[in-house]
Amino acid sequence: MTITKSPRQKAKGVIPYLPEEIDVFQKEAERYLAGGIEETDFIKFRLRQGVYGQRQPDAQMIRVKIPFGGLSADQLDALGAFAEEYAPLKKGHITTRECFQFHHVKLDRTSDGLRLLGQSGLTTREACGNTVRNVAGCARAGVCPGETFDPTPYVGAYARYFVRHPLTQAFPRKIKSAFSGCDSDCAMTAIHDMGFIARMKTVDGVQRKGFKMVVGGGTSIMPRIAPTLYEFVAVEDFLKICEAVFQVFNKSDELRKNRMKARIKFLVDRIGIDDFRKLVEAELQAPWAKKTIDVNALLWEDDEASEAPAAPSTNGHKAHGSVPPEFSTWLSTNVREQRQGGYRVVSVTVVQGDLTPAQFRGLAQIARQYAAGRARLTQEQNLVFRWVRQESLLDVWKALSALSLGEGHVNEITDVVTCPGTDSCKLGITASMGMGRALRSKLMDMHITDPALRQLHVKASGCPNGCGQHHIANIGFHGAAIKSASGQQVPAYEIFIGGNADGAKGAIRFGQRVSGRVPSKRAPEFMERVLKFYTDGRQPEESFNQFVDRVGPKAFEPLLAGLKDVGPLNRDTITTYMDWDKTVPYRVERGEGECAV
Repeated sequence: MTITKSPRQKAKGVIPYLPEEIDVFQKEAERYLAGGIEETDFIKFRLRQGVYGQRQPDAQMIRVKIPFGGLSADQLDALGAFAEEYAPLKKGHITTRECFQFHHVKLDRTSDGLRLLGQSGLTTREACGNTVRNVAGCARAGVCPGETFDPTPYVGAYARYFVRHPLTQAFPRKIKSAFSGCDSDCAMTAIHDMGFIARMKTVDGVQRKGFKMVVGGGTSIMPRIAPTLYEFVAVEDFLKICEAVFQVFNKSDELRKNRMKARIKFLVDRIGIDDFRKLVEAELQAPWAKKTIDVNALLWEDDEASEAPAAPSTNGHKAHGSVPPEFSTWLSTNVREQRQGGYRVVSVTVVQGDLTPAQFRGLAQIARQYAAGRARLTQEQNLVFRWVRQESLLDVWKALSALSLGEGHVNEITDVVTCPGTDSCKLGITASMGMGRALRSKLMDMHITDPALRQLHVKASGCPNGCGQHHIANIGFHGAAIKSASGQQVPAYEIFIGGNADGAKGAIRFGQRVSGRVPSKRAPEFMERVLKFYTDGRQPEESFNQFVDRVGPKAFEPLLAGLKDVGPLNRDTITTYMDWDKTVPYRVERGEGECAV
């Protein structure tokens, strides 16, 4: 028996868009709004369609599933149209999972919005719920000088095979996956439920493509680095082995007893990777595994090189004469070499991942004119153009600057990553978006030039779950609360130091917790103290993380002195009792999240 989920042909999008699915969704939404469906049943249904509830009543978050973060210019236009027509805030948000989210969308308008996206080849199918979520990838896959091979076609096969698969519709919890093309692991497979790193192996004298497979990574309440399931799995076998892993996961009914501890990492951690591997190999002997999966028929084939722009008739730099210093800075921080001669990879700094309709449209035009009509998203909430001619870099920067997107220093200390927090998330404890703006403002005001500081990563999450990736930041924060001496609640943050998210700088690792919490309004000052403590106390050539390892997290506790005590609530202190960008005193209002429904 051969399983083929979709024909091998060029399509608008990686995951097939099914209009009839949206027709069913519209009917069920109308039935729910009329009181004909219990809310719990409808939540499970809409989550599989990528429609997620917010803390605001009668508002939905729409999550668009974008495998490996790959977008066409037409899809960027469609996302901009959705932001303009259906999102009251008139913006779209790049997530740390290479998706787009739109907030405050009304349920009765959702179906029309999903059809608009579908016409460009975009779908929200299984972007939420206990399913195989969006699969992340390295934004330089296919153009990176050091990659083993381009995993993109296989990312497409993985996404296509498991979407709408009967096995993957009601897991104990969600599965997050990522593919990297080399050991630098830019896609951060180590913190994913399932991870794949490209490998080549000589078998019977023939070089074969395959993947190192890791299983059971994650952050949140029990952060774990994913252990290795197999050092090498041939590409023609990897989908079947993935399915065996999912069979084991789905049959682990003990995980369903506590949805807060139902991710696959809990199973792997409890029984160990060796016993987990035995369960996988037992599944591969089961009757279902006798089928043949035609991986080649599922590949995402996209010949970007054939549509890459030709060399322009004039060199943009020379044609424009002298260039502004801002361009030189941008060139040094946001542009990297591409494996293909004459082309460059351009990173676009998207502050907190937010884009307006005009910016969507402008990026689409830049993609068409300079970047083979394509773009990719990153897990740092930025956007990347590939196939940009070296001669066109100045023109690209000018076009980005006209969109207020020409800022340099991508993925450096000022490029703060945050999740939406209490702006929309039911699980949010603090306003992490406002906190991110405050941290960024403080860092910008410091005018940091020290290279050792510039390369640091700052990340903040609105709760312990880690959507803002605080666990793997050099300086990370997650939302919490403290009480003043008089008993009132104050927004605050737990602190983590010494994490690493950059595979080029060593293995991905989790930060160490600093004992004590910092009030939210004083977190920027604490961060400044951390940077000064490192600058004053480091040894020659000692990186921040090496410094953390040498002095230990306890050495950072005195930096909280004078910050933790907020004083009694009065006119002089009331702003400390308010969260960022809020106008009323803080109190914890945390609802029941839908991730575990």
